[in-house]
Amino acid sequence: MNITLKVSENTKEKMIKYFEDKKREKTPPYAVFQADESDTVVTLYESGKVVFQGVSADIDASMWSQMEKNLNPSKEVEISNNDSKKDKVKDNKDVVNKNLYYFSNSIGSDEVGTGDYFGPVVVTAAFVKKTDIPLLEELGVTDSKKLTDEKILNIVPKFIKKIPHETILLSNTDYNNYYNEDINLNKIKAILHNRVLLSMVNKEPVYDFVIVDQFANPFVYYNYLKGSQHVFRNITFLTKAESISLSVACASLISRYHFIKSMDKLSSELGISLPYGSGIKTDEVGYEIVKKYGFDKLKDYAKLNFKNTEKIKNYENK
Repeated sequence: MNITLKVSENTKEKMIKYFEDKKREKTPPYAVFQADESDTVVTLYESGKVVFQGVSADIDASMWSQMEKNLNPSKEVEISNNDSKKDKVKDNKDVVNKNLYYFSNSIGSDEVGTGDYFGPVVVTAAFVKKTDIPLLEELGVTDSKKLTDEKILNIVPKFIKKIPHETILLSNTDYNNYYNEDINLNKIKAILHNRVLLSMVNKEPVYDFVIVDQFANPFVYYNYLKGSQHVFRNITFLTKAESISLSVACASLISRYHFIKSMDKLSSELGISLPYGSGIKTDEVGYEIVKKYGFDKLKDYAKLNFKNTEKIKNYENK
């Protein structure tokens, strides 16, 4: 496979820095460098043309085209597949990039608690360097949905102090105060992701990619942030990112860890075990809380915009 990408000066600088220790000794005429990236040979020319050749050329070209797009949003990305003569940029969501899992110096952001009636919304951004990979693999870091709560409680304390991260826990009280016709759940998520990312890049300004597990189209995501004083825009959005990016997997686990701890704390406060999710058991427990403490108590432990609230009210009226 042979793919050509035209990059701007700021992207060239990123590439030169990234491929510094991957360069070949011999460089083709008019080339800044030629380097090996897994199964791809990457050649950057002085003109800004980059040629990706090899089995995984589409994967590497797609990631650098996304970088070019992020760094220069007003410019149209010029990329061509010299085998198929296609001139369209591949949509990010169509790129199955297993190599991204091992991409060095990436910041990943993910959230939990948004599908749970009880408990906070937790958003974390985590910074993973290439040197962190052996430890994280040894511990079995992966998508939090694939691990039991017991496993998460065991794994996270072993790496949480070694991996730079930023976490925000939005309590149910604050969630219910913020939520209205103009601020829905996705807007709340976008605001929280933006906050942790701004904080994280301030702490760790040298990175290759910032990856967010996509929950909304990028245009919609940035539209949610209209009115925000500062917006971080250099983001690669990927669906199921926690299975593709190790930094997102770390962020997912840290968020889940805090969510589990919070649920245990809230259950202890109430003297009632709070279930995860938003199923029938949730309605039953919600009614138990209302019966014991009154309906107003729910605002401090549940997300009142969920349909469960109406079901609990119907329980109350039976």
